[in-house]
Parts: sequence; C-alpha cells; structure tokens
Amino acid sequence: MSMIKRLLALDGVNVVCHFRDDGNLVEGYGLMSRDEMTDLARFAHDYRRMAQGNADQLAMFTGMRGWTPPRGWILRGVTQSVCGVGNLVCLVDSIDAPLNDILLELREVSRW
Repeated sequence: MSMIKRLLALDGVNVVCHFRDDGNLVEGYGLMSRDEMTDLARFAHDYRRMAQGNADQLAMFTGMRGWTPPRGWILRGVTQSVCGVGNLVCLVDSIDAPLNDILLELREVSRW
C-alpha cells in the first residue's frame, strides 16, 4: 500500500495526491476521478510556485526572511479546503477536518 494512501484514514480527508516537481500526478486516492486528481495536482504545484514567488518578493521588499510557509499551506473554503506540503496535496472537509493534524501528517509523509 502506498504511504500517502494512509492519509485517507484521517478524519475529513477526501482526496490525497502526490505529484512530481513539474506538477504531473504520480498517484492519487480518494473521491475524485483521475482527471480531477490531475487537475488538483497541477493546481497545488502552481499555487506553491506562486506563493513562493510572492514570499520571495516580500522578503526582498521588506529585507526580512521567513515569509515562505515552511510547514505547508491551506486554502480554506466554506465546505472544502485544500492542504499542501511539498509535493503532496489533500482535499478535506472544511468543517470537520482537523487541519493541524492533517498538516502534521502531510509533513511526515512528505519526507518519505
């Protein structure tokens, strides 16, 4: 069994995807079609790059380091949220999901 698949056992996690550095889907599990998982992986890749670019600009303008979220990111919606760490992304329930626990587990799994 894939190590990322265990993330589906966390409360509120509906989809988990692992993608390469170029944004292409490596593997995905959960309540989405393969095409939707491919789109989610591409989104997470693009979002991470955009956030990194913005953090780099902010560091340049302010002269302060540490703007990049080293432990991941969350985009929170009314009913669903997206959490990402490294090359992993999860789609989760916004209301019931323990986001801190999910980010910690994503961080752990991203090291494998």
